[in-house]
Amino acid sequence: METHLDERFSVPGATATPWEQARDELARAETYWLSTVRADGRPHVTPLIAIWHEGALYFSTGPEEQKARNLETNRQCALTTGASSMSEGLDLVVEGVAAQVSDPGLLQTLADAHVAKYGEEWRYEVRDGAFHHEGGGRALVFEVAPVKVLGFRKGDYAQTRWRF
Repeated sequence: METHLDERFSVPGATATPWEQARDELARAETYWLSTVRADGRPHVTPLIAIWHEGALYFSTGPEEQKARNLETNRQCALTTGASSMSEGLDLVVEGVAAQVSDPGLLQTLADAHVAKYGEEWRYEVRDGAFHHEGGGRALVFEVAPVKVLGFRKGDYAQTRWRF
């Protein structure tokens, strides 16, 4: 991994945000925003929940939802999270390629992680290579391993880029 402080968008004397801090923020965040591209080139952005696990973000979606349809034609995406404050916090943008997950062991690990992070309301059954929610439908699970992450630290403004 390569870390770079972009001095053009940082206060004089700023230091790069440590990757460990960014990684911990990615794991703790409750809400993320997924940006995908529709088949006709228009952007699509939607909030969702996600799990940081072993170096990647994981999210789920119904196969008929717009984000799933977008990922069928273009797997490039970005997940963002952060604070809506101008004076403190760390905003993060994770760029990568979404890959569908079907391994039952990994899916079960992620299902358990959803309950641990978000509560019983987010309990999934794993079967047929997907999540299934009681009373709901099937949800495809996607992994986004970072290719590039941008960190925007507020307060002592610093823009850090990590390349993987």
